[in-house]
Formats: sequence, C-alpha cells, structure tokens
Amino acid sequence: MKKIAVLTSGGDAPGMNAAIRAVVRTSLDKDLTVMGIQRGFSGLINGEIFEMNRRSVADIIHRGGTVLRTARSHEFKTEAGQKKAAAILNAFGIDGLVVIGGDGSFHGAQALSKYGIKTIGIPGTIDNDLSYTDYTIGFDTAVNTVLDAINKLRDTSTSHERVSIVEVMGRDCGDLALYAGLAGGAESIIVPEKGYDINILCKTILEGKLRGKMHNLIIVAEGVGGANEIAQKVEEVTGIGARATILGHIQRGGSPTANDRILASRLGFRAVELLLEGKSARVLGVRGGKVIDLDIDEALAIDRKFDKQLYDIATALSY
Repeated sequence: MKKIAVLTSGGDAPGMNAAIRAVVRTSLDKDLTVMGIQRGFSGLINGEIFEMNRRSVADIIHRGGTVLRTARSHEFKTEAGQKKAAAILNAFGIDGLVVIGGDGSFHGAQALSKYGIKTIGIPGTIDNDLSYTDYTIGFDTAVNTVLDAINKLRDTSTSHERVSIVEVMGRDCGDLALYAGLAGGAESIIVPEKGYDINILCKTILEGKLRGKMHNLIIVAEGVGGANEIAQKVEEVTGIGARATILGHIQRGGSPTANDRILASRLGFRAVELLLEGKSARVLGVRGGKVIDLDIDEALAIDRKFDKQLYDIATALSY
C-alpha cells in the first residue's frame, strides 16, 4: 500500500472535512501518498484527482460541507461506469480508496471492491440512517441546528399562542426529528417509523389548550408528510393558528460540533489503518463509544431498528 485516495459522495454532512483531514494526515504520517478526488464518483470517472498534502487540509476541521465537493453520478451506477472508475484508479496507481458518505456511497464502494479496488467506507450523513452504527458523522451537528431553530420558533409561537409545525429531514429515518424533538421539548414528534393520526394530534392540541398550554411545537420528519398540509388541517380542526416551517438544507450546513469532529477524526484515522492491514470492502462505525468495522455487504443488510424507548420517553415527557 503506497498510494490511497479519498472522496466524499452523496449529501454533504458537517464533519466530512474533519474526516478528510484525518485520512490525509494519517496517510502522510504513515508515509503514504494521498490523492483527493473531487465531486465524488462523478469526479472519479472524469479523472478529477490531485495529490494532497498537509496544507491541503489546513484550517478545515471547523468547516461544514466538504472541500472535495460532492455530486451524484448516474453513469457510475452502470457497470460500464464502475469499470471505468476502477480503471482510472488503477491508472493513477491508487491502491486503496476511502469513501465518505451514506448508503448510496457505500454501494459505490462495494461495487469498486468487486473490481479489485480496496475500499473503506466512513459514514457521513445527517440522517443517521445507517443501521450498523450508533451515529453517523453530521448527525449531532444537524440535531443542534434543528434545536437552535426550534428554540427561536418557540419564542414567536408562544407570543402568538400558535401551533408551530417544524419539518426536518429524514425520508425513511426519524432520528433527526426524534432527537431534536426530545431535546427541544416538542409536544408531538411525527416520524416515518410510527406515522400519525391527525385526529389524535388535534385532540392532543385541544386538551393542552384546556390545561392552559399557550402554544404547541410539533416536529415532523419529511418522510411522513408535508408540514404545510398538517398545519392547514390542525388550524381547520382546532381553530388555533398553525404555522409550518420547513428547515430544508440549512440542516446540512454549519460548523460541526465537537462530537462530530472527534468521531470523524477517529474514523478517518482507522480507515487508513484498515487499508494498511490489507482490509477491503469494510465500513466503519461506532457502537457503545467504540470504533467498529464490518463487511459492507453485512452492514448494508442489517435492518434498522427504531429507538422505541427514546420515542416513548419523548411522548411521556410531552404532556
């Protein structure tokens, strides 16, 4: 193992830069040449590859997004595109590849490993939707971003005695809504794993009003339904003013928290170690605070389990 490369793919997540930095500086510390691939698998196919040094990753640990940029590639999803990508890596003399991203990015790493490229995956996604790991890089920052927003919304919601419905990211995974909702004291948390009944929701709001509650905060994951539609229905049924706020891509930005920087650094360091150990087609994660690695096929096959206990706690504390 003499030369490795690193790329970021899929949606960006705070902490990706910290992971890039860790991969680059660990590689250099172990006398490896390290290459950066711009714009993910799309850039790989186009040969957007350059050598990185310590200065390449200076002053980036605190920055959100990814200095390597990211893009989606339809060509790479084809067998011809994957063969071309593997051929380009071989042409550059690259012995191993670190892929930072979500499940789609891991499928890309999985495909390249079948063409003889040694690959290691690092989980970077704000959705926290990879089942094999407790947390993904970017999730903690995104939770805090949502929390900051709902703290501000609570002020105006209280002033106007309204229902505030906040839509957060999470098509298939409700972790962002659940964690931010619990930390923010939301009255209701709506996630894909549990769904919701609009009548029960409205009944809860009206019961709260009878108890003297001046406002309501509802967190909804985007995979459940539109916040605007929920707000309209709530206002029609309860007669209480309801406003929807869709946070959108603001959740992906911002300076990563200490937790995300530390997690990214640990995983980036271990990724290089695994390549030096001759490992391939592995993905990194964390369980119980300890760094783990699993076979990509095994990791992607694990069914995700919703944290019902945490949901029940949030529900119990909302009344």
